[in-house]
Amino acid sequence: MKIRSRLTMVFTLLFAVIFIGFAFFTYYSSAANREDEYYKRLRQLAVTKTNLLLDAKVAPGVLQLIYKNTPNNLFQEEVAIYDTFFNLLYHDAVDIDKIKETRAMINTIVTNGEIEFKQGQLQAVGFLYMYKGDQYVITAAAKDEYGLAKMANLRFILILATLGSITLTVFAGYFFAKQALKPVADMIDDVEELSASNLDLRLTIPNNGKDEIAELAITFNQMLDRLEHSFSSQKEFVSHLSHELRTPLATVIAELEIALNKERTADQYRESIVQALNDARRLTRLSTSLLDLANANYDPTQISFKELRLDELLLDARQELTGKQPGYKVSLIFDHDAEDDDLITVLGNEYLLKTAFINLIENGCKFSANQESVISISYDLHKSVLRFSDTGIGIPEADLPNIFQPFFRGSNETFADGNGIGLALTQKIITIHNGEISVFSRTGEGTTFLIELPHLPVLGNLHF
Repeated sequence: MKIRSRLTMVFTLLFAVIFIGFAFFTYYSSAANREDEYYKRLRQLAVTKTNLLLDAKVAPGVLQLIYKNTPNNLFQEEVAIYDTFFNLLYHDAVDIDKIKETRAMINTIVTNGEIEFKQGQLQAVGFLYMYKGDQYVITAAAKDEYGLAKMANLRFILILATLGSITLTVFAGYFFAKQALKPVADMIDDVEELSASNLDLRLTIPNNGKDEIAELAITFNQMLDRLEHSFSSQKEFVSHLSHELRTPLATVIAELEIALNKERTADQYRESIVQALNDARRLTRLSTSLLDLANANYDPTQISFKELRLDELLLDARQELTGKQPGYKVSLIFDHDAEDDDLITVLGNEYLLKTAFINLIENGCKFSANQESVISISYDLHKSVLRFSDTGIGIPEADLPNIFQPFFRGSNETFADGNGIGLALTQKIITIHNGEISVFSRTGEGTTFLIELPHLPVLGNLHF
């Protein structure tokens, strides 16, 4: 069952229950009120007729004649007057005697002072009446034909109104459910048009973005933004990957083909092998960088995090890099001692952070004539700050906006080889750790990369 039909059914059922309850309350409260009013009328008429008989001294025959000659006397109030010893003093119509008074009834009236009861559709009242020191028992009974007719008419109106209102509610509920769910139907139409080839399409934000459906559309659009970015990044990644792999592979093939074309000296073969080996190493570095970049682009929720001391990570990164490149010099400087370990502790992934630090240290060393990188560590109450500085050739101002793009090689690529992945990978790793990275550089003077990482207590909500 569609939501529209379910909403209509629930809305109609709820309205029907409320309206039927209201109709029952209206009818039965009106019936009770009619009944009470008619008992009062019976009592008042009985008192009036008793006063005519006892006080005005109207003859009983005259009162009976008036009763018999009244139109519709079958529905007229019938009054009977007894003394407390069950002696009949007056009766409007003894031959009819609607309520058939008994001694037990009279005794009950005397005991209780007044009673109200029903006999079929007749309403009857009996009560004690004092007149000049004497007690009389008066009964009055009649069928409230006019009141019952009004109640029947009210019952018909309520039934008709209930059926009509429920029918109207079904159509109104369906219409309003359709209108309320129209944004969802529009969203479904928009989603059906989406495919891998047109991920640039977005859902229309209904109702000026002020309700839950609008929030759903906004959230879905944000997901499409991420998907589009992911697809674009994937296409760009594959394009750059094919380009980066083609050059060293073509060089290796060309070197090997040249070596096989004709007989060469041992030195020439050695030279070809060395060249092919360098290209193979370049492919190895490239594949390692690509693997790290792929790992950094995984769902961050699948990456394990633990408490890490930044100083220990930097020492490990320096040791690992200088083990491969003994000529590199790496200096660590603490701006001030950390009295609390938490001030230089972060929640992070050891492998990824170490990879980011090695990339920055290696960049500083290989683009500097003295092959030296200086790392300074400082902190405040909220974050740790790492500065990776060198006195190398610097980065041209025109290249600065693009240095974190994958496979971007600036105008300084002739100074040292690389594949343009390191800085993109580093930025991604820092972002995963809810940190920020920025760069300050001046051509011919050197470059400083600034990394800010939040302390452990602040890192409860990682930025993914």
